[in-house]
Amino acid sequence: MPEQTMLKKYAELALKCGVNLQENQMLVVNSSIEGAPFARMVVKIAYEMGAKTVHINWSDDTLDRLWYENAAQEVLENVPEWRVKMFDHFAEEGAAILSIRSTNPDLLKGIESSRISASNKAAGDAMKNFRKYTMNDKITWSIVAIPNGEWAKKIFPETSEAKAIEQLWEQIFKITRVDQEDPVEAWNKHNATLSKAKDVLNDHKYKKLIYKAPGTDLTIELPEGHIWKGGSSPSEKGIEFNANMPTEEVFTLPHKYGVNGTVSSTKPLSYGGNLINNFSLTFKEGKVVDFSAEEGQETLENLLNMDEGARRLGEIAIVPHESPISQSGLIFFNTLYDENASCHLALGKAYPSSVKGGAAMDDDALDANGVNNSITHVDFMMGSGELDIDGVKEDGSTEAIFRNGNWAINVK
Repeated sequence: MPEQTMLKKYAELALKCGVNLQENQMLVVNSSIEGAPFARMVVKIAYEMGAKTVHINWSDDTLDRLWYENAAQEVLENVPEWRVKMFDHFAEEGAAILSIRSTNPDLLKGIESSRISASNKAAGDAMKNFRKYTMNDKITWSIVAIPNGEWAKKIFPETSEAKAIEQLWEQIFKITRVDQEDPVEAWNKHNATLSKAKDVLNDHKYKKLIYKAPGTDLTIELPEGHIWKGGSSPSEKGIEFNANMPTEEVFTLPHKYGVNGTVSSTKPLSYGGNLINNFSLTFKEGKVVDFSAEEGQETLENLLNMDEGARRLGEIAIVPHESPISQSGLIFFNTLYDENASCHLALGKAYPSSVKGGAAMDDDALDANGVNNSITHVDFMMGSGELDIDGVKEDGSTEAIFRNGNWAINVK
C-alpha cells in the first residue's frame, strides 16, 4: 500500500472534487472488498466533512465469478426488487454516489457470454429509473479506481504482483493529480481548461463531424441544439462534480439516425469481465449493420443485441493524443482510464442533458431530437496519433478540428 498521506489526498479528492459531498448529505459508496482499507478512509473523511450517513455496497470478484458459474438462469435474468428500491431510495434522498472500481479485466473469461449478457440486460432494465438520476445529472456521482493484483499484472506483466500494484498506484496518483501539492486546486485548473475547449466547440455549432484514420472513415451528424460538455458538471441543485476521475474529454451526443461509415477500435475494450479487441463497426443511418472482432466476437455480438439502442451511438468524445494518460504509453484494460487516453464513442444511451432541454424531454421527444435510448452505455476507444477530425459548419464549410490525433483549432 502507498503512504497514508497519498491515500488520504486521493480520498479527499474523490469526496471534494468527485462527488463534492455536502454537509448533511447521504453518501453511498460502491466498493470491492479488496478496497476496504481505502473505502474506510473515505467513510471517515466523509463523516468529518459532515455527511449525514454513509452506506456501503460491497462487492467481491471471487463471489461474482462463482455466481455467474453456478446461479440458475432465472436468477441471472432478474434483479431483486429490494435492490432496485434501494438505489431509487438513494436517488430520491439526493445521495452522492461514489464508486471505487477495482476489477480484474479477465474476471469472467471462459464464462458463457449469454449468461453475462442476460445479467447485464436484467440490470439495465431494472435500473432504468436510477440511471435517469445519474445520466441527467440530477444527483452527484463519481467513479475512481484503485489497484488489485490481477489488474496491475495485466498492465505490468513482467514484474511481481507487489511491484505491479506499486507501479499502478504511482500511475493513478499521477494521472489523477494526487501527486501535486494541492490536488483540488490542480483539478480546478484542469476543469477550467476543459471548459474552454467545450466553449469553443459550442461556439462553432458543427452540423457534422468527419473521422478519418486507418480503418476508420465515419461521418457523424450532430443534433440541433447539441451541447458539448467536459470536466465538472452542475447537478440539478447546482453542485459541481466530476463524474469520472480521471477525465480528459470533451463530449456531446450524435444524432442517433445520422451515423454512417466504419470505425475501428484502437484499444481493447473490457466489457462484462471479458476483452473485446481489434474490432470494427459499420454504421448505416445510425445503426450498426456489420461488425467483426479478432477477440471477443461473441461478447461484442451480445453487447450489440442488448436492445435496439445498443446498435446506435450515444456519445462522441474528443481526447487529444497528447493527454497525460496517452503519453504514459500504457494500456490500462480499464475503460475509465483508456477512454481518457483516446478519442472514443459510446454504444447505447445518450446523456439527455447533452441536448438543449433534453433533461425535461420524454422518450418520444428525445427520439424526435435524435437522442439515443438504451439500457446500456459502453465507451470504446478509437482515437490515435493518426486520427483526423473535420467539422462541417452550418454553411457547409469544413474546418480541421483534429490533425494527427491533436487539436487543430485553438481551444485555449
